[in-house]
Amino acid sequence: MPESVERQENSTPQRGFDSSHFSRFAEGYDFRFDDFQRLGIEAVQAGRSVLVAAPTGSGKTIVGEFAAYLALHTGRKTFYTTPIKALSNQKYADLAARHGAANVGLLTGDSSINGEAPIVVMTTEVLRNMIYAGSATLNKLGFVVMDEVHYLADRFRGAVWEEVIVMLAPSVQLISLSATVSNAEEFGDWLREVRGDTEVIVEEHRPVPLWQQMMVGPSLMDLFVDDGKEKLRVNPHLLRRIEQLDGERRGQRHGRREDAGAPRGRRGRPRGGTARGPVRGGRPSRGPSRPQVIDALDREGLLPAITFIFSRAGCEGAVSQLLAWGTKLISDKESMRVRRLVEERVSGLPEEDLAVLGYYDFVEGVSRGFAAHHAGMLPTFREVVEELFTDGTIKAVFATETLALGINMPARTVVLERLVKYNGETHADITPAEYTQLTGRAGRRGIDYEGHAVVLWAPPVDPHEVAGLASTRTYPLRSSFVPTSNMAVNLVDKLGRWRAGQVLEQSFAQFQADRSVVGTARAIHRNEEALEGYAEAMRCHLGDFAEYAALRRELTDLEKSAAKKRSASRRAAAAVSLEQLEPGDIIRVPEGRRSGYAVVIPSGRGKRSQPGVPTIVNADGQLRRLTDTDVPDEVEPVGRIPMPRNFQSRSPRSRRDLASSMRNKLRDEPPPSPAERRAAQEAAEESTAGEVEQLRHRLTAHACHDCPYREQHARWAERWWKLRRETDGLQRQVDRRTHSVARTFDRICDLLAELGYLDQDGATVTDRGRVLQRIYTEKDLLAAECLEHDVWRRLDAPSLAAVVCALVYEARRGDGLGEEPRIPGDQVRDALAEMTRISYGLQESQRRLGLTPMADVDPGMTWMMHRWASGGRLETVLRDSEMSAGDFVRRCKQVVDLLDQIAEAAPSDTMRRTARTAIDKVMRGVVAADRLD
Repeated sequence: MPESVERQENSTPQRGFDSSHFSRFAEGYDFRFDDFQRLGIEAVQAGRSVLVAAPTGSGKTIVGEFAAYLALHTGRKTFYTTPIKALSNQKYADLAARHGAANVGLLTGDSSINGEAPIVVMTTEVLRNMIYAGSATLNKLGFVVMDEVHYLADRFRGAVWEEVIVMLAPSVQLISLSATVSNAEEFGDWLREVRGDTEVIVEEHRPVPLWQQMMVGPSLMDLFVDDGKEKLRVNPHLLRRIEQLDGERRGQRHGRREDAGAPRGRRGRPRGGTARGPVRGGRPSRGPSRPQVIDALDREGLLPAITFIFSRAGCEGAVSQLLAWGTKLISDKESMRVRRLVEERVSGLPEEDLAVLGYYDFVEGVSRGFAAHHAGMLPTFREVVEELFTDGTIKAVFATETLALGINMPARTVVLERLVKYNGETHADITPAEYTQLTGRAGRRGIDYEGHAVVLWAPPVDPHEVAGLASTRTYPLRSSFVPTSNMAVNLVDKLGRWRAGQVLEQSFAQFQADRSVVGTARAIHRNEEALEGYAEAMRCHLGDFAEYAALRRELTDLEKSAAKKRSASRRAAAAVSLEQLEPGDIIRVPEGRRSGYAVVIPSGRGKRSQPGVPTIVNADGQLRRLTDTDVPDEVEPVGRIPMPRNFQSRSPRSRRDLASSMRNKLRDEPPPSPAERRAAQEAAEESTAGEVEQLRHRLTAHACHDCPYREQHARWAERWWKLRRETDGLQRQVDRRTHSVARTFDRICDLLAELGYLDQDGATVTDRGRVLQRIYTEKDLLAAECLEHDVWRRLDAPSLAAVVCALVYEARRGDGLGEEPRIPGDQVRDALAEMTRISYGLQESQRRLGLTPMADVDPGMTWMMHRWASGGRLETVLRDSEMSAGDFVRRCKQVVDLLDQIAEAAPSDTMRRTARTAIDKVMRGVVAADRLD
């Protein structure tokens, strides 16, 4: 049964609606609503906001659709927001089919259809921008549905959800739809605090039961067995089968080699070959091939299936493997229908681009009943896959994990090839939350009696590990909210700085931070009581023993500090100092082959990378590794330079450029000479010796020094000092977490006041700030600075598109754009150099104020964007690059979006015209034909 969490009674006034709305709404559906759906609808009808947390595919969107129904029947508006454009398009089609196209609108970055309709589907960013702009479209807004509200945990875009929730007018009812999260009550408590009366409904029961299985070889085996006990246990037959296969695999390793008896070279190695030949029977088994997996699922009646492969190349490779295998999952009649549909959908694409888009393999795969689905595909292709999979035509989809976020594509079976994925920094095990989200697609309500989650076994997968993932239901929602420069100027303009800070204190991020310190605050309180007891125990009848103990502590600390500088501890101090060096630090190596100045660079993640062994580039541009044998004393940076984003340690040119930057820095800001450093060190040692002698004198002269119980008091004093340090550390934790969002906001406002976007007091938005208000991008402040300093004034339209691309592009693994990207002409090169100079200055200012510095400018795609905006063919543009056509189109859309903001915000008429022309030049061919993403 769903759980209805007790509501607050002291919030927004009741705004209930006629109870007949529920029954009339239900008449439009041919199935009976579940209890949690009914509770959600009743809460909305009663005039309350509602949070519905339920498993994927359970039908929670019914509650949102009721809000759309009320808009039509109460003279209000409903905005239905989604995290991604593809989901907006899908929801628009659903609502238009139910309520008529005249009553439903769509607003995304690319589409504007009937925006004043009573029901409007939009991305969350569009609603955020409306709120800041005070759009008239918000008039008569009664309901906002936030589908996939758990997206606020997304570290790149999640802040937008919190901005909308906090900034919406109090009169608006909020319908929040979320996947099952383990802290729904906490999220609901926050919603009550910022939105008023909110019903929290948690449904944990899956409408379609989920069977957990593993495929071992060609066989499907249940992961769990139910032996009548309360707790499920791992299937012993599965464990025995895996143990048997493991034994066979180990035996193969020691079997007869196929090169046995071949002529041997010196030291027994085979001539003309490697030292180890293949084992007879092939390499040890790594499980069935992808075509074999699909064949097995087909035989068991478990299609349609989604196979999650955490790699775009892997998804495309799976389609190629099934094509080579000859797999066909649909009839000839269906195949012809699919071909006609695809041809119709791509009719607007230039014919010469079809090959580079991968069209022919794509259409061959979908016409046989299988396809890939990932963010690197052309959005038109993705929509075709979604449509055909949803109507049951496509039987097998190979997808990256992005499919698990939002798009309504349920399947009978979900297959996981691996339990490890690349998270952007390293290969890591998937979490129970990710496993739950991925397998949540299995089981189609109203179609399947049960869903199936299948994990492919291959060494070293452990069934107990899979069981742990499958049985853990912990999926906490964590805020990713961080104020931005654009957010700051908009909030200050709308609310004033003081009130804006108060509003940000209402964010879910601050709510969670405040709750997280409750236990710490209790510990501090307990410690303070204990400290009072310790203070009483060390009381001395001769004088203030706390004062005497402080002198002893000060003397001990000073002597320890001096001892560290002696030879016995110098080596340890040197090792510690090496671990603390950061990329960009300039250091001086005092002696040996590596003596001289050097700059620390990132050590990388290879096998040779070791903690405490920094990699350096010396003044000659040579690459070296530095150990504690190279530095006899503690190393302190003598300066710092920013590291270029595209620095390549293997590139001699990159190293020479970095060494040149270091030399320039040392010339402009020369560090102390060796003689000056020695003199300073000797002076410091003399000063320390004097302080030690003075403290010893004060200690012996203190009244408590002659107390017969001195050492007993001292033991209590030592306990007091240890607990005091611990308590002070806990207090610092509390101080860092409480008001942390407002502190970050204040620092941003201080920076904006320094740069002239706010007045000197940081309380009023200036004319320069009006430009920043219209720039919604991760590097918003850099874009505004470029407009303010007219960095792009000499650029034509293709060149402007190229440099703007450097603000939105970030290289991902496999783009293959080379170590040193090509730059299209001197004007673009000069503009990029100026943008980089400005960004370095902003990064230094952000570090100085304790803010996270923005990412570097990335020119890796400027050549491609310039070619495209100059009229180049897609095939020519993508030549010599591993970037997919879909990724290129997506980047073009992002460039167009930012160019559109520049055209609105730029103070110069010339710049506005150039930006508009650049939009027209980028928005052509396959980019213009594809309006879906």
